[in-house]
Amino acid sequence: MGLIIDDSRPIFVQIAERIEDDIVEGRLPEESQVPSTNQFAAFYQINPATAAKGVNLLVDQGILYKKRGIGMFVATGARVELLEKRKHQFYEQFVVTMIREAEKLGITKEQLTEMIRKGDANS
Repeated sequence: MGLIIDDSRPIFVQIAERIEDDIVEGRLPEESQVPSTNQFAAFYQINPATAAKGVNLLVDQGILYKKRGIGMFVATGARVELLEKRKHQFYEQFVVTMIREAEKLGITKEQLTEMIRKGDANS
């Protein structure tokens, strides 16, 4: 694991995003058990209530579910749901922003497309 603390965002949100990353990247498969809030708290050296708040955020979104007396598990369909959510966020944060900036600079869609193709060829 390993959490980079970003002081501009609540720690519980960062915990939830870290769990999401583990699901998206396949480290936490669907129907697998996630670490307990006490394990998260010990690993990240945070208050267990803060860790629980991050986990419960994902429970509220249907990404995780609780098996009474056993722990938290990744819901079936969670990875697909997270991928769709992240694609939407990517579009809003990067694509829309890029298009608006290109318009301000007088860059045509064709020029922008060519820039993306060139950038893709360099990777």
